[in-house]
Amino acid sequence: MKTSNKDTKILIAGAGLCGSLLGLRLAQRGYHVDILEKRPDMRKQLVDGGRSINLALSDRGLKALELVGLEQQVRELCIPMHGRLIHNVDGSTFTSNYSGRAGEYINSISREELNKLLLDEADRYDRVQVDFDDEIRSVDLKNAQLTYQDSESGQEKTWNADILLGTDGAGSVVRKAMSRQRDFLFSNSLNWLPHGYKELSIPPQEDGGWRIEKNALHIWPRGGFMLIALPNLDGSFTVTLFMPYTSDGPCFDQLKDDQEIMGFFRTYFPDVVELIPDLTEQFHTHPTPPLGTVRCSPWTAYNKTLLLGDASHAIVPFYGQGMNASFEDVSIFDQLLDKHEIWGELFQAFSKQRKPDADAIADLALDNFVEMRDSVAHPNFKTKRQIEMKLESAFAKAQYQSKYSLVTFPAPGVGYREAMLQGRAQDKAILWLLDQGMITGEEPAEELLEKIKAKAKEVRWLQQ
Repeated sequence: MKTSNKDTKILIAGAGLCGSLLGLRLAQRGYHVDILEKRPDMRKQLVDGGRSINLALSDRGLKALELVGLEQQVRELCIPMHGRLIHNVDGSTFTSNYSGRAGEYINSISREELNKLLLDEADRYDRVQVDFDDEIRSVDLKNAQLTYQDSESGQEKTWNADILLGTDGAGSVVRKAMSRQRDFLFSNSLNWLPHGYKELSIPPQEDGGWRIEKNALHIWPRGGFMLIALPNLDGSFTVTLFMPYTSDGPCFDQLKDDQEIMGFFRTYFPDVVELIPDLTEQFHTHPTPPLGTVRCSPWTAYNKTLLLGDASHAIVPFYGQGMNASFEDVSIFDQLLDKHEIWGELFQAFSKQRKPDADAIADLALDNFVEMRDSVAHPNFKTKRQIEMKLESAFAKAQYQSKYSLVTFPAPGVGYREAMLQGRAQDKAILWLLDQGMITGEEPAEELLEKIKAKAKEVRWLQQ
């Protein structure tokens, strides 16, 4: 079937962030789009999806929102975070900026409010239909069909389409259907970290203000575990504790009663205790979900079905790129629509281009967990960041970007894989030069750049 046929019946499984953005963009291009969502309409009732309350939105995601004309509206929902504010056990803090260039920062945004905005915008198009409260029971990949439990009648119904796009998250029913077929080899893995996470909340001040620095991502790194906090527009902070479920050191299994919980926080996060008056109550009542990475291949089946977003590449949250990567999927998909006349060819091209980048950001997110919980407080890491800020301030993107900037504030055309390869080479180069005493960070920017580039080139050659 040709992509130029605007009467193509497109069925999207999942009306989360990726599915609603994808449906909106396809509707803007004139296609008929049906979206099936198992959860209730979040605009009408509270939906507890067990997922993070707020997210970090950066350039890759903003580019996709600009594509659908929503960037400015979304920015009104954001709180800029210019860097990390690191909290030591003794209460002292220091700042580590995200970039040495003005105007480069990440944004804290409510997952729910962003999803509502996308759904509202999609509703403006007559050719979009979103059905909520309808759980998928089975998937016919060859015929692009979904059988679902209709919430109104209670009966099972079948939804027929020409193509099926699976954006139904890490637990994707569409991906599971692909893993069960026997017509082609399908690799599918879900690798769990030994860590879980628990979300808590710092309430706003009585006047509605923020109790700690508003424009920062706060991190309390403690080696094998850590606490982070992101600001919300109402003056509150969403606080997340990442920690092993079980361990010889601090772990969730050791925190059962009020005394154990308070003892743990007073020992490792004493400055947080006074910020959360109902700490023990929140700790007991809030869930402790797991953290995992989804990898699968291929992403397409029978030239009729394609996986996008978390359905094909869910990652742990430590680079703040899960949503951004899913939104970038929509941008890439949109670009390829103009280059391919047949849907099956488009699906193959999308998978071939996007899979290496998805694997790269998954690896980077796992790496960044170690950095956030431990390395950010190491003297050499601090010096490395100072050098990176110096170089980014002195040179254009084409001359130098740190690994974090390559991932988060990329120059045009820089995918996650290139960001990973170049960024890792630069990191190793800077740390080696520091360890050998060949640089201190006090040298002129031109001299630092020359030495780091030369060493990074050598590292990349050795890695090939």
